[in-house]
Formats: sequence, C-alpha cells, structure tokens
Amino acid sequence: MVMLLQTSPIPLDTDASGTLRVRGTRVTLDTVVAAFNEGATAEEIVQQYPSLKLADVYHVLGYYLEHQADVDDYIRQRQIVAEQVKEANESRVNPIGVRARLLARRGQ
Repeated sequence: MVMLLQTSPIPLDTDASGTLRVRGTRVTLDTVVAAFNEGATAEEIVQQYPSLKLADVYHVLGYYLEHQADVDDYIRQRQIVAEQVKEANESRVNPIGVRARLLARRGQ
C-alpha cells in the first residue's frame, strides 16, 4: 500500500488589524505560543481554548518551532504596539480612580 503524502496549509489567518489567529477561531497565535512557552501541551491548550482543534494546535506549534525567531519577533512587535496604545489611552484618560468614578456615576 502506498500512502500519499499531502501538505496542508498552516491554520493561521490574518484579521483586519494584522493579528494572526488560529483559523476559524478568535484565538491568537500569541496566545497559543504563550501557553506552550509556559509549559502547556497541545492537549492542555485545547482544553483551555475549546474552539481550537488539536490538529491545528499541533500544526501551529510545529510552525512556531520551525520559525521561532520570526514568530518571536512578530510577538515582540505586537507587544510594542500594545504598550504604545496603552500609553496613548492612559495619556487621554487617567486610569487611577476609574472604578470609583464609574461607581459614582452609577449611584447618581
């Protein structure tokens, strides 16, 4: 019996903001990689994010292991942008006392 080997595309899609997500889910590549780097197995990642398929997680992790420097750079760039957005938001609205202000509004 001869088995035909087929390749399948990496199950990652880019959304409108440029974020890589596991195909068919809202789970980001960053999330899968962070869980893996914290010691989670593919099975544990699927348990934590039930919208994921086990085969897709293995495929994404395989891609990460083969392209670790590129993926780590992508994640670093996203962290830089996130920090810039956070700083911009905090410069417009002081985060200190937000909860108290919201509760005060609710009480009015």
